[in-house]
Amino acid sequence: MSTVAAVLEVPGVSTYLDAVEERLRETVGRSGGAVSAAGVDTLASGGKRLRPMLVHLCAPPAGRTRSGLVAAGCAVELVHMATLVHDDQIDAAPLRRGRPTVWRSRGPLVSTASGDYLFARAFSELVTTGDMQAVTVLSDACLALARGEILQREQAGNADTTPEQYLERCRLKTGRLFSAATTLGARLGGLPVDATERMGEFGIALGLAFQIADDVLDCDGDPDTTGKALGTDLLDGTVTLPLLLAARRDPDVESVLRRGAAPADVLPTLARVARSGAVADARHEAERQAAAALAALDGLDGRVDVAALGAVVRGAVERRA
Repeated sequence: MSTVAAVLEVPGVSTYLDAVEERLRETVGRSGGAVSAAGVDTLASGGKRLRPMLVHLCAPPAGRTRSGLVAAGCAVELVHMATLVHDDQIDAAPLRRGRPTVWRSRGPLVSTASGDYLFARAFSELVTTGDMQAVTVLSDACLALARGEILQREQAGNADTTPEQYLERCRLKTGRLFSAATTLGARLGGLPVDATERMGEFGIALGLAFQIADDVLDCDGDPDTTGKALGTDLLDGTVTLPLLLAARRDPDVESVLRRGAAPADVLPTLARVARSGAVADARHEAERQAAAALAALDGLDGRVDVAALGAVVRGAVERRA
């Protein structure tokens, strides 16, 4: 088992994701009107559904049919969808996965309201579990997301941002929601407290590996595969690990980051980033975080499906989209 796609062959995973998808369609479309329709459009744009998959896989095999796991998977995906809608508005992004964003197709008022609607729907789903600690786990992750977004705005265009500051932003904006998914699966699936805490640590490291790999793809990915143009981060001033490492080695890259990139800067700057070795070094950091995620699983074989979770980790750093 070497890719995330292979995880779909694990007994029960596809059935679980189908149940989550059905519940997402029902809850997002329940209210009707423009905001609900925008949510339905966001849902229709698809996605990996990686966070719900983690909810399922982080429950022990004997606990995967427990009540609440589908609601939890639905809730974490709704939060993820909400952040994408708001991020696209903040970034004025025209496309998401090759489709017009809510901001582009329906305007900023509907975009703001539909993101808020998806957040609200997430908690209305999770509260059905009756587990208030689970609600706290997700609400804490949402607070971290907000803090991470503020950090991203504060760091925009700042070539003096350190790799440590970048990693803290990623921990808040990406790692904490991954950790919420892994924690909710473990908790609602019936793992003991010590193992649940380990699964939370696993989620943080996996989220960091995933985000760094995503930032690398913005520098050297295939737009036909990723669904977005190269250099999106560079153009909107988001300082990512490969850009920060390159800026320390190449004054021309540093200059572009400080003054703000124009469209004509993108390809020449990304070529300099690659030549500096920054892309390769950022990939190495993604692999280091992936190793930390795998280390968090030590001793848990037999309580969770370590092989399947290992495939998710490898897929996160090896992916091309």
